[in-house]
Amino acid sequence: MRVISGEKRGLPLKAVPGSSTRPTTDKVKESIFNMIGPYFQGGLALDLYAGSGGLGIEAISRGVERAIFVDQDRKAIETIKKNLQQCLFEERSEVYRNDSARALKALIKREITFSFIFLDPPYAKQNIESEISIILDHDLLEENGMIVCEHDTSVKLPSEIGKAKTYRSEIYGDTTITIYIYK
Repeated sequence: MRVISGEKRGLPLKAVPGSSTRPTTDKVKESIFNMIGPYFQGGLALDLYAGSGGLGIEAISRGVERAIFVDQDRKAIETIKKNLQQCLFEERSEVYRNDSARALKALIKREITFSFIFLDPPYAKQNIESEISIILDHDLLEENGMIVCEHDTSVKLPSEIGKAKTYRSEIYGDTTITIYIYK
């Protein structure tokens, strides 16, 4: 696992020890950023099921100003912090150990809007539609912002959720990437 492009291109990232997380492969990560970028001029990203932090770190490396990382697993939080330290991105990030529902409630109270939200929940616990509805109902995504969902190919997401419409959808083996844009 590594940073694919941008400021920290080629820098290796640590994976979360054990089998509790499923890291996004470099091939899929590169494809995601080719679809949504590939480079950015500022903005705020949310990596909601951050795991090792690879998606949020890639976003910062490619020009996103700041990223918030959330995961409920203690080992994942430790790994994110180590990866951010290795990339020298600690000043451009916030890391929280929390479940997704509580994290979204806390973010709603802060009245933050994101340019990019990455949703890569464990395949057995996916509740993507509901989470996107909460995000949109509480204005957590800026206009023309994108929600990147990584999910099992057997999960079929609707083409529209509220004012978010499917921008692109690609299949990589048993993984599907569905990207919504908020209009």
